[in-house]
Amino acid sequence: MNYHMSPEQFREEGKKLIDWIADYYEQVEKYPVLSQVQPGNITKQLPNNAPEKGEEFSTVMKDVEQIIMPGITHWQSPNFFAYFQSNNSFPSILGDLLSSGLGVQGMLWATSPACTELETRVMDWLVDLKGLPKHFKSTENGGGVIQDTASSAVLAALLAARERKTNFACNQTGDNSGLVAYISTQTHSSVEKGVKVMGLGTDRLRRIEVDRHFAMRPDLLEKQIQQDLEAGLKPFFVCATIGTTSSNAVDPIEAIGRVCRQHSIWLHVDAAMSGTAALLPDYRQYFEGLELADSYAFNPHKWMFTNFDCDCFWVADKAVLIKTLSILPEYLKNEATEKGAVIDYRDWHVQLGRRFRSLKLWFVLRHYGAEGLRYHINQHIELTQLFTEWVKDSDDFELLSEPPFNLVLFRHTKGNEFNKYLMDCLNKDGKIYLTHTVLNGTFWLRMSIGQTQTEERHVQEAWRLIKEKAETL
Repeated sequence: MNYHMSPEQFREEGKKLIDWIADYYEQVEKYPVLSQVQPGNITKQLPNNAPEKGEEFSTVMKDVEQIIMPGITHWQSPNFFAYFQSNNSFPSILGDLLSSGLGVQGMLWATSPACTELETRVMDWLVDLKGLPKHFKSTENGGGVIQDTASSAVLAALLAARERKTNFACNQTGDNSGLVAYISTQTHSSVEKGVKVMGLGTDRLRRIEVDRHFAMRPDLLEKQIQQDLEAGLKPFFVCATIGTTSSNAVDPIEAIGRVCRQHSIWLHVDAAMSGTAALLPDYRQYFEGLELADSYAFNPHKWMFTNFDCDCFWVADKAVLIKTLSILPEYLKNEATEKGAVIDYRDWHVQLGRRFRSLKLWFVLRHYGAEGLRYHINQHIELTQLFTEWVKDSDDFELLSEPPFNLVLFRHTKGNEFNKYLMDCLNKDGKIYLTHTVLNGTFWLRMSIGQTQTEERHVQEAWRLIKEKAETL
């Protein structure tokens, strides 16, 4: 007896599912953007035990419609302006489908040469497309790898920085003593988590104050490093950010880089959300100083039409990263690896196993081309600037600052409680979805504009709803 789905059944149900996904994108605006279910609603509708006998695929899809869809917050809605965009595209979905279909395990070059070599080439393409320093290319001392998220990228950077500072002794002894890492008060929480994971401890994580634009102050970084050196500690890692999560602030990379070079400290630059802007030559001013960085990461799954998960991580010296993370048990040994003629990406991150993520990125790059990507990213920035002007022209709302990329921070003049209530009411209505941040005790609404299908009419309608709801409150 055979319980497997046959190729013919797969072909039939797969075509239906492609149609379902296409219909979803055509109809996504009919759903409330923020799921309106209460905690436990989904669980109550699911059986306590797995089915004993298999069910028809049509029955499963019926439950998707009735149980799952009400519990979905629609990140692909053009009215999704919350957190950060996690945009998608049909070429990316098809690339991901092909990856799933091939079922490649790309831990070594030998386990699927195409998985490795396509990834290397695509990462090199992106160095040129984004105007990154040439030493990040695989043909130089550096190279790039696709991680799952920016959190994994920063952990890999932390570990490589630690080993370089201790001359690769920490991997042997486990002795983190004396090491100190530095972030700003606005740096993403993934660095703090990474410090915990590597066993350093948050007491050795220094938070540097920011300027009035919420960017890290290099003078205070230098001062803190000097204090730690005088205390006999070992500064080893700094994370600078291009586009902080709260406010999209840009740290002065060049000035921070000079401080790091002076003290032989690893500089990691996190541009997870805003790195896609470097596709536009006019916005590369924000990326000046990257030649001083030891590592750099951005997420195509946030603003480059590539579905989650896909983080691009480069290092200036791949030998340090590989020596930090490489372990070669007997069962992984093979002729290509032993000759040193290939890249084995298992040595470039924490996990051993890896999916064929470069396929979806390759599909996106080939479908849109550099021209198409630049067009749509520029369109999102123009919409952001348009929304910014509407806020500036309003007597009832105020702007935090001119946004460098595609995130606007604004608020009603009536204060923190009013703005929180305004946001909650808007989200409960389900027509748009906004999130917030608090800076220096002030509650700000965040308007992130960059979803794949967002057009001017969506931004215009969002502004109308925001003003109308504020008036009714």
